[in-house]
Amino acid sequence: MSALTICNLFYVKSWACKTLAGVIGALIISALPASAWSQANQIVAPVEAIDTELRNLLINHIEQASSFTDRFDAQAWLMLMDGRLAKYVKNPDERLTLLRAVHREATAAGVKPELVLAVIEIESHFDRFAISPVGALGIMQVMPFWKNEIGRPDDNLIDLNTNLRYGCIILKHYLDVADGRLAEALARYNGSYGSYRYSAKVMDAWDNWR
Repeated sequence: MSALTICNLFYVKSWACKTLAGVIGALIISALPASAWSQANQIVAPVEAIDTELRNLLINHIEQASSFTDRFDAQAWLMLMDGRLAKYVKNPDERLTLLRAVHREATAAGVKPELVLAVIEIESHFDRFAISPVGALGIMQVMPFWKNEIGRPDDNLIDLNTNLRYGCIILKHYLDVADGRLAEALARYNGSYGSYRYSAKVMDAWDNWR
């Protein structure tokens, strides 16, 4: 059983992670229904097939990019979001760069850019250098083990574009797993499935972005 069937509640060294995976995996299977996910920091998979699916999504999309298709809509969106982002990011050039990147990666993954902005607000408050106590990195707080899982160990998750690409694909995966149920998808992204306090925070933030 792969250690990555456990999501990133803990980012530990590979040997410890393998041991922990077996113990927690057995407890999950015996104590919960097949559809349940144990609580973790960000990404929790009850069966290895879901980890495999998400890994494949990352591999297939990691080299892809998207951009605005309508320049008028792009400018209108950027101007609107720029005003809302100003209280978090003071430098106008940095705001524009961030907003373009969010729109591009969210669109490529099939996620609403405004929702991604809400997730970022709660996860890192737009600090692309953020590091959580358990090792989640960057603006969308992605766990580093995903780099090895998809065969890209040299990826820099502090890099804005790289972090957004990982985070948007992961978020879209959980939206699909939850059949579009936003509160559930957000809880899975955060690793707090069964508790919706995190989801409520993101959804409240989303009201300010859409």
